[in-house]
Amino acid sequence: MAVLALTASGCVTVHGEREIVPAATKSEAAQALEEFTAAYNKADKAYDPALSEKHVTGALGAINQAGLKAKAKNAPDGNPKHAALELTDAEFAIPKKAGWPRFFVADTDSNRDVDDDPAKDTHWLLVFVKHAVDDPWQVAYLNILTPGEVPQFKTDKDGFATPADAGTNDLAVAPGRLPAAYATYLQDGGKEFADGPHTSGWRADRKARESSPGWSRQWVDQPEQAGDFAPLGLRTKDGGAFVFFATRHFEKQTASEGLKITVPKDVEALLTGQVKQSITLERVSNLAAQVPAKNAAKPGVVLSSRIMGITSAVGE
Repeated sequence: MAVLALTASGCVTVHGEREIVPAATKSEAAQALEEFTAAYNKADKAYDPALSEKHVTGALGAINQAGLKAKAKNAPDGNPKHAALELTDAEFAIPKKAGWPRFFVADTDSNRDVDDDPAKDTHWLLVFVKHAVDDPWQVAYLNILTPGEVPQFKTDKDGFATPADAGTNDLAVAPGRLPAAYATYLQDGGKEFADGPHTSGWRADRKARESSPGWSRQWVDQPEQAGDFAPLGLRTKDGGAFVFFATRHFEKQTASEGLKITVPKDVEALLTGQVKQSITLERVSNLAAQVPAKNAAKPGVVLSSRIMGITSAVGE
């Protein structure tokens, strides 16, 4: 009778959905990183998206799968320049949270640096996500940062990180608002984002390329936040948060009559329709942002990284 009463009142935790628990153990996180790296290398060597599709999702999945699909069409025998990716010295930021999805961040040192100069070192930050106990861990976001850009995550006494929930209201911009805020900023400008190559710099570059003799370009920017495109973030020691999020961008290039649009091979491989006078390129951006506290001295959101890839193209 007591058990039935507890169940009816909703007070029983089922499979941890209401219990606040670590998203993963460190050994589980390390295993997920190892499996991702192995799948990434197999897919890159063979140019076969099927070899990595179970290990990627969200923004990274869209970019990775489209890129491999395009390369496979142009190099059906695989990647002649394949060099195995190595991700070492991993440190894991694992949050405690209730319910699903669960996620963690892996801060790794990659072998893709330009050289051995420590000043040019880069870190790969990967966000792993899963939706149920039996689901595989998949990487939804990947961003590449310099050591100075790697955030210091806030941890509790047991070393676990604190998630930055979508509706957190003590930040300059709530994590759940970032995709829409960034899409609006690219169109209209504003003060929510600090100046930088991915904000004011990109707006200036697009403005400069809007028109040239015989050519015009138009952009449409959209937030991406459904499913595995949802923003994911962790609180930082300075009172802010570090948030991973995604946006989608459409660029329409139109040529005057008599001019020919040259389509690169990797774009042609993703093309539908026939390019007569215009082509619309669809891209997905995988972003990482340092979001300050609402009362911070410098309130602008700093975009630390943007990895963007073409996911489709339409000719007209």
